[in-house]
Amino acid sequence: MRIVQIRFPGSKRLYDFQAGDLDVFANEVLVVEGERGLRLGSAVDEPAERDWTEEQPPPKAVRKARDEDLLKAQDFKAREDEATTICRESIGEHRLPMKLVKSEYIFDGSKVIFYFTAEGRVDFRELVRKLAQQLRTRIEMYQIGVRDEAKLMGGLGICGRVFCCTSWLNNFTPVSIRMAKNQGLSLNPTKVSGGCGRLLCCLAYEHEVYAEFRKGLPKIGKRALTPSGIGRVTRYDIFTDKVFIFLESGKEEGFGREEVKPYSVQQNQPPSGPGGSGKRNGDA
Repeated sequence: MRIVQIRFPGSKRLYDFQAGDLDVFANEVLVVEGERGLRLGSAVDEPAERDWTEEQPPPKAVRKARDEDLLKAQDFKAREDEATTICRESIGEHRLPMKLVKSEYIFDGSKVIFYFTAEGRVDFRELVRKLAQQLRTRIEMYQIGVRDEAKLMGGLGICGRVFCCTSWLNNFTPVSIRMAKNQGLSLNPTKVSGGCGRLLCCLAYEHEVYAEFRKGLPKIGKRALTPSGIGRVTRYDIFTDKVFIFLESGKEEGFGREEVKPYSVQQNQPPSGPGGSGKRNGDA
């Protein structure tokens, strides 16, 4: 399958499209089939033959953009701020419990999409009718989550870099607070939450590394057996491949993970039988 990678205006992410028989060169603008209609995007490079293994085939590149397509797209792009203002005013008039995030015209002006967030379902039928009368085009309301809002709006993370979801991340993966615990991070919400208010997507990036390191080791706070004696696990350090133990002698010491074993009370009991403390035949 001939695949061409497309970048859309205002985004650094790359999307795969079927090139078909189109002769495409780098930086050419194409009309492609997006999830919510036709869009304009720039080809990053020439199409390449690839084995497509996923069940769902990529969408198609329809044709090369014409001069009139580019002029229309520029014209309707300039109208998006006006559409946003009109929609926000209408939402206020109808007192709808929703927050408008962004307005987007399809490049030929045949439809305008309004992205919004809301706590639950919203009856926006009257709003759509009014907007269609004012803007004289088809209206589509698209409810998104707070993560999608951050992806659309963009911003800088606590690392100082552009949000992953805006710059390169294709899909949101489930993130749990356990991932932060396993990595020994502070559970302060301001430290482990992104601009969307949800847990940082990057918590999932190294989760498998930490999970693999912890296999067979006692949990933090549990007792462990080491070459220097018995103690409790205080922390892990995957960078030095060490487990830190607070020993009964009153000091903390780091050990290689292979030197640390789980400790149980039974390990400290003398064996039963001859010479031990177990019961002998005839004992009451």
